[in-house]
Amino acid sequence: MIKKIRQLLSIPKELIVPLAVIAGVVAGLAIYIGYMARIHSYLSDDPSSCVNCHIMAPYYESWRHSSHAPWTNCNDCHVPHDNAFKKYLFKAKDGLYHSAIFTLRMEPTAIRPREESYEVIMNNCIRCHSGLNSSCLKNTAISYSDTRKGMGKACWDCHREVPHGRMSNIHSAPNAPLTPLPKSPVPDWLKSAMK
Repeated sequence: MIKKIRQLLSIPKELIVPLAVIAGVVAGLAIYIGYMARIHSYLSDDPSSCVNCHIMAPYYESWRHSSHAPWTNCNDCHVPHDNAFKKYLFKAKDGLYHSAIFTLRMEPTAIRPREESYEVIMNNCIRCHSGLNSSCLKNTAISYSDTRKGMGKACWDCHREVPHGRMSNIHSAPNAPLTPLPKSPVPDWLKSAMK
């Protein structure tokens, strides 16, 4: 068995250099794409990483001017907080979806959370406002899936201004250009060489 595996893995000597070059090119492209996409920034909870995609600038601006800004960041509402594995798995899944949609220029004018994101957002409303829920609602807060069955309302059905205001699309935030977009990752020497 081990001998068969060694035979399958043995590479003819004349293919070693071309395969190494191809592997180097693929690895180099992967590192370059990761650098240009600022992948490392998504490991943090810094809200400014959301504006790596400049289409998110109006949503960042509306949050930044909301009452939630001093107390929360984007991840407080938009990713699960059950455990670190679920958090980063959800961020990776959402990030890959967003990067594919934005890269292919298929983004809608009115960006809305995906169905599984609504569940996460409502769970986080309930989690952060647990004191309010216990005193006012007597711990009767329901899940988003219950709202889909008509058993009640989602938090945002009443609290429409939280935290993004009445923004319904990327054109409804006139102050969005004030958003501090990230500096270009292209080095100055490369910019001048491309001129």
